[in-house]
Amino acid sequence: MKKILLFSLLAGFFLPALFGQVHYEHPFQNPDLPIEERIENLLGLLDPEERVGLMMMNSKAVPRLGIPEYDWWNEALHGVARAGLATVFPQAIGLAATWNEPEHLKTFEIISDEARAKYNQFVREGKRGRYQGISFWTPNINIFRDPRWGRGQETYGEDPHLTARLGIAAVKGLQGDHPVYYKTHACAKHFAVHSGPEWNRHSYNALVSGRDLWETYLPAFEALIREANVREVMCAYNAYDGQPCCGSDLLMLDILRNRWGYQGMVVSDCWAINDFFMENHHATHPTPAAAAADAVIHSTDLECGPVYENLTKALEQGLITQEQIDTSLRRVLRGWFELGMLDPADRVPWSNLPYSVVDSPEHREQAVKVARESMVLLKNDNETLPLNKNIKKIAILGPNATDSVMLWGNYNGIPSSTVTIAEGIRRKLPLAEIMYDKGCDLVDPWVRASLYDNLKSAPQGEKGLEVRFYNNSTFSGEAAATVINATGIHYSSHGGTALAPGVERENTSTRISGLFTAPYTGEVVFSAHASDGYRLFIDGKEVLSRQGREATVPAEYAVNLEKGKDYQIVLEHIQKGRNVSIGFDVFRKEKADFSNLIGKLNDVDAIIYVGGLSPSLEGEEMPVNAEGFKGGDKVSIDLPRIQREFLAELRKTGKPVVFVLCTGSALALEQDEHNYDALLCAWYGGQAAGTAVADVLFGDYNPAGRLPVTFYKTLEQLDNALSRHDDPQRQGFENYDMEGRTYRYMKETPLYAFGHGLSYSTFTYGDAGINPEEIKRNKEIAVTIPVTNISTRDGDEVVQVYVRRNNDPEAPNKSLRAFRRIHLKAGETRHVELTISPEAFEFYDGNVDGLVMKPGSYTILYGGTSDEINQKQIEVKVK
Repeated sequence: MKKILLFSLLAGFFLPALFGQVHYEHPFQNPDLPIEERIENLLGLLDPEERVGLMMMNSKAVPRLGIPEYDWWNEALHGVARAGLATVFPQAIGLAATWNEPEHLKTFEIISDEARAKYNQFVREGKRGRYQGISFWTPNINIFRDPRWGRGQETYGEDPHLTARLGIAAVKGLQGDHPVYYKTHACAKHFAVHSGPEWNRHSYNALVSGRDLWETYLPAFEALIREANVREVMCAYNAYDGQPCCGSDLLMLDILRNRWGYQGMVVSDCWAINDFFMENHHATHPTPAAAAADAVIHSTDLECGPVYENLTKALEQGLITQEQIDTSLRRVLRGWFELGMLDPADRVPWSNLPYSVVDSPEHREQAVKVARESMVLLKNDNETLPLNKNIKKIAILGPNATDSVMLWGNYNGIPSSTVTIAEGIRRKLPLAEIMYDKGCDLVDPWVRASLYDNLKSAPQGEKGLEVRFYNNSTFSGEAAATVINATGIHYSSHGGTALAPGVERENTSTRISGLFTAPYTGEVVFSAHASDGYRLFIDGKEVLSRQGREATVPAEYAVNLEKGKDYQIVLEHIQKGRNVSIGFDVFRKEKADFSNLIGKLNDVDAIIYVGGLSPSLEGEEMPVNAEGFKGGDKVSIDLPRIQREFLAELRKTGKPVVFVLCTGSALALEQDEHNYDALLCAWYGGQAAGTAVADVLFGDYNPAGRLPVTFYKTLEQLDNALSRHDDPQRQGFENYDMEGRTYRYMKETPLYAFGHGLSYSTFTYGDAGINPEEIKRNKEIAVTIPVTNISTRDGDEVVQVYVRRNNDPEAPNKSLRAFRRIHLKAGETRHVELTISPEAFEFYDGNVDGLVMKPGSYTILYGGTSDEINQKQIEVKVK
């Protein structure tokens, strides 16, 4: 008995030390305690100023409690963005074109691996700034309702179901499935009725019917909250029904918090709270303090921007209570604990992920795989494709053929290497004679042949220009970052992009310098533009100087130079406003004249034209000055005029013309269709786009991508179908009604339907099997569809199931309700089992101001497209 007692005493003394039991100064530091207990303990230790400091995106450190600074702002739409090296997958709209939910999940598991590995490295280096964390404001699940929206490229397209399924996969891939910790935070943005225009988003008030709100704009958000448990939601810039979205009674309180019971964090879009009180913006609130208080009262928990600095003043003025502030702060603190950022690293399962996983061979291979799956073959007259790899001479033409940066899309990381489309084709045809010519610019009628390759950073320096960024406006002290830019000067902080890692968003200056070696004797043109103003020097002489608004428009300086001679180049920019944009190029400039080029095409066997658009033309709130574009959006959805003219000239050669279309949005191509034989939509295909395009063009990959958006014949076809308002600002693009928009409400025949995509294989569909016993309310419906590959070539098919509510003129034409991408060998038949959820039969009911299950007559349509000519149908009754 004495021995047992002695052993117990010794064990009580030594075992805690043997097994690493830790003494915690405060309960919140103990990872074994319930999270609620930890939150309440930490909350009670914070003073009012510290509490406010933790509710801002650049969260203030609390050294006395061991809480480090942290910036919540991070992006990962198609790879970890804005934080240097990353695997860059196709832009989100291209990911949507894969129609491959399991592969999408895998892609985002890869992205979250890279995110954690980069975070681990940043923490080791003591870096916790912007784009260095593990809270990602991804995915963008807004509905791409109108092809004019420049940010539509960031979405999964126009359909609520496709958007929801891919959004759920992205969230699960980012957040993981660990029982204690979240791998990263994902964020559903922008809640909720938000899809342009970009130029007036800070003042625009969206108005939609209850039916459109509940049947189109809200379903994906609800799905990500209920099924994927997304941990963050971002409220939008624009107003809805007279209230800024971040202060909306209906959106934020009634729907998000009360009806859906969302308990996660809400973050504002960046500087959206400024819009509450700024003149010529929403201006719904008198002061910053009133704006901050109302945003928190409406449960916007974390602000991207500086207005929450006024919360202490709002508290003093009685505009908000401490308990209201604490209610939001609890949700923010929960995020710290969920991500394990206050716990010992050995407790968090991803803390040992090495930096070597970033851009690993396996990740690069996934980028190739996804890029291939994103390719959508829209037209293939006379089986022009695939081209013969034994072709003797081919012409690669067009402004996007050699542009690597275009392929990255926006909100992007930086890959270690990018295969351009021209390079991909060259690698595919090592023995062929390949002729390359830019032919024309994207929009400008002048042809600018870049001479950037003739720049070097110093007399014996690297190729490119040296760029020094300073975190001050005087070029003083050490540079915050110095890079050698070998690909082209096009920096922009619009949308919150850092000019380079370690560079602040405000009060910066930039000096760009190097030597230009003239490749010929004759006229060379230097071009520059920059927000606020800039000065360009050549050999010490100031040749361009612009200030204010005119500085944002590219200016050109032409000068005759001597072949082989070096010329010193310096471009200086000092930031004055909030956003920075800097551009510089050097080129040979000639008026577009296709006659000489056309004459050189007589002996080519085929022409591959690579054109379309670019993220430099369409995107977020951009200072773009080009015909057909405004503020990042499109005014016209036609292919730019100069490209249309060039394609018309190429058709005159009589050679097969293949148009590789790079774009983030649908274009109206009906007037150009007769000028090419094949059309391949390559989107902004990421780092491996060139490989993927070449694989499809020459038959090493059988395309099966499908459109996530409708390609209208003309802009008039879209606008004429929209309801007209007395207010001219409620017409066209600014009309948020869904009538006439997208395949769900369009009455006319589009150029290319949602879900359309060709293959080198041919597939047929048998009669689907549905058990009549299952057609009941609140019960899933199993559909079995026989699909046969009747060709001699293996290939993928995307099986699509749509549901139409019959005898209801206000319901959509039909809505996607299930899909699956499958692979079939030549001659193979598979019985594909899909499930239609009960939500497929929910429609708007004004009596409850929401969705309700509606019994009655329905049509189930299925096939490889939304086009009913190529679909089979089953009539069913839901009881």
